[in-house]
Amino acid sequence: MMKILIGPFTVAVLLLAGQRTFAQKVITTVDKLEVTTSHITIKLDAHTGMVNYVFPNGIRIENTVAYINDLKSGITSTADFTDHQYTTVKIHDNIGIGRQLIITHSDHKHRFILEQRFTNYEGRPYILISLTAKNKDSKAAPLETRDISPIAILPQYKGRLYIPGTEPRILDVPFDNDDWTPTLERSWPKAGSPKTTGITYEFAAIYDMLKNSGLVIGSVKHDFWKTGLAYQTSTELGYVDSLKVFGGASTPDDSKLPPAYGGNDGTHDLVAHGTAIGQSVSSPPIFLCAMDDLHEAFTQYGLVNSAINGKRIWSGYAPVYWNSFGVEGVLGYEGVMMPPAVEKISDFVHTLHNFSGYSKPVMSIDSYDQGIYSNEVLASLGKYFAKNDQQMGFYFIPFAMWSWKDDIDNKKIPGSNYALKDVLLHDNEGKPIMYKDGKWGAYAMDPTHPAVRLYVIQQLKKAKAINAKFLKIDFLTGGALESTTRYNKNIRTGMQAYDYGMRTLRHLVDSIIGKDIFITQAISPMFPHQYAHTRFISTDVYSHLRDDQPGFPHYGSTGASLATGSHMGWMQGTLFPYTNLDVTIMKNFQKNPDLSEQDVKVRLYALMVMGSILGDGSDFRQPLAASRAQTFLNNRQIAAFFSHPKAFIPLKAADGETFDQQMSFYLPGDNTLLALFNFDRQKKFEQVLSRTALHLDAGKTYQFKDMLTDAVVGELKKGDMKFKLITAPADAVMIKLVAVKE
Repeated sequence: MMKILIGPFTVAVLLLAGQRTFAQKVITTVDKLEVTTSHITIKLDAHTGMVNYVFPNGIRIENTVAYINDLKSGITSTADFTDHQYTTVKIHDNIGIGRQLIITHSDHKHRFILEQRFTNYEGRPYILISLTAKNKDSKAAPLETRDISPIAILPQYKGRLYIPGTEPRILDVPFDNDDWTPTLERSWPKAGSPKTTGITYEFAAIYDMLKNSGLVIGSVKHDFWKTGLAYQTSTELGYVDSLKVFGGASTPDDSKLPPAYGGNDGTHDLVAHGTAIGQSVSSPPIFLCAMDDLHEAFTQYGLVNSAINGKRIWSGYAPVYWNSFGVEGVLGYEGVMMPPAVEKISDFVHTLHNFSGYSKPVMSIDSYDQGIYSNEVLASLGKYFAKNDQQMGFYFIPFAMWSWKDDIDNKKIPGSNYALKDVLLHDNEGKPIMYKDGKWGAYAMDPTHPAVRLYVIQQLKKAKAINAKFLKIDFLTGGALESTTRYNKNIRTGMQAYDYGMRTLRHLVDSIIGKDIFITQAISPMFPHQYAHTRFISTDVYSHLRDDQPGFPHYGSTGASLATGSHMGWMQGTLFPYTNLDVTIMKNFQKNPDLSEQDVKVRLYALMVMGSILGDGSDFRQPLAASRAQTFLNNRQIAAFFSHPKAFIPLKAADGETFDQQMSFYLPGDNTLLALFNFDRQKKFEQVLSRTALHLDAGKTYQFKDMLTDAVVGELKKGDMKFKLITAPADAVMIKLVAVKE
């Protein structure tokens, strides 16, 4: 350990990491400490204890503090102390080799110290930041907080963040993927308008939309805190006046507000966030990375999360599946399909030789009526599917229980002798929490209760009995809700309980069914991610083009899901092996109107650019659905892509809340793939693209081939550096750029 007190001198040193030189320059004077690496400069003001950050791409953060809001003593920030000293230590962990700068803020007035840690890693373009509050006297009353921040930009300290560029944005992300709540790209206010304010969850990006350069900031641990990032822009373009990154976010839904602005984009909590308590309490560790390539900064964020928390891997071909929800509706009570019809679907899927040519297709009965799809019926279907060289899928809800409202007194948790009413989470008035309110609603269950474990075991034994190899788990957010009661008193927060529940579920899956079971999360928080192979990017998608399409629901469109997804493709390969943009529909979803063939193509391409697994929810007894399945699902090129799906890199992501989004993506490789989406129904989408942006060889000629037909549709001649691609209104194109052999 090296300890350097701030004094009246200057020193520049190179700190060694292993056998290689770790270039970290340290300068100290009587007034400041300055630590510089290739990707960041950290400046500590020795008098105020405030920290500045300067990045090579021009972003700077000034006058930041860290703080703890203790339940007894209130808010204390690092700027409230008079003594600010530091040490450096060498570290070697799952991420790599690096140096950790530890700044200790203390004085005689406070009974505790605040310790900030800044960790730089060799060859990594980011820094990790955390805060720990420690009592000086081990016999003192414990610290207790539900609001702790390792980095805060606050007006009272004249804190500011600046991002260069003419089109700055803040990416505002909802806590989970429920209720079709969009991700927002928040702009700065126009002259005379109020400042832009909001709260995003777990992570955010502050970036220039035109240059795609910016800052990614977010939590990298998700086993205790729900992390909130509360922001307020300045009226001056590119400046942020307030950004509080804190553990302890807990926000109720407010039906009076728009969905993405407090209506249902928060944590859905009715109870305050649980508290951390002890002689020492710590914030969530926060990732900070500024790069000229925002997609790369997000990729680094995903990689760090997986390095710290782990992730699931999947060997072999990606699964493909058919799902009954698009035909049957909820619980199948209308009798649209019934088991005999599912066998007809299985027979048809068996004829799709390219679709079935890699992994065995999964036949997934979704949200089924237990009275119809009994264990015996499901097992019988499983045997039928096996004859068609197909696998069985299984659906269940681990942390919520659907019931008629207030009809819980005499109900037991299946698989146990526990009463349902004794297993539920409770609000401030002691009432059971309805995660989904309504006459027929879902009650939130306590993931730490042994009854929930027994219930999960019962469900997994059902899955094993029918030889299921694919699990869809749903309504997971219910297990992350804060509660005034919990069976395990050592678990103090909703996120801690949820992580406990998911870790238990994953262990039970591995031990009861096996480690080769594919798990997809439907409605769920984004983090923790490491217990499943994929997660829905959006809520259920019904495949119509736009949310305002006449005759269709005002939610669940391809356009809306891809607008959110255009900022989330980095998750594929970092957090999860694949993403999941839900199923394609070849004709119509449940009772919705018929889709056009163009809508089907746009939907399929959307799944591709997101690196999604391929699923379909069509009724193949309908001739039109069957015909289109041969065109799209059984296409040789499409089937090959979905055997190893990979997310494209955004060239032009969604921006703003218009339905007229125009987006583009590319996937480098032996044959670069390029996709343009035009959700504007009136105007065509023209984009000029360069060899440089697509990483194409300047000395080669490239043919443009249509993804579906392999027909040559254009050419980029050797020496030409740019070309234009045009997409018609309400359409999408995807082409392969194939180098011509000379």
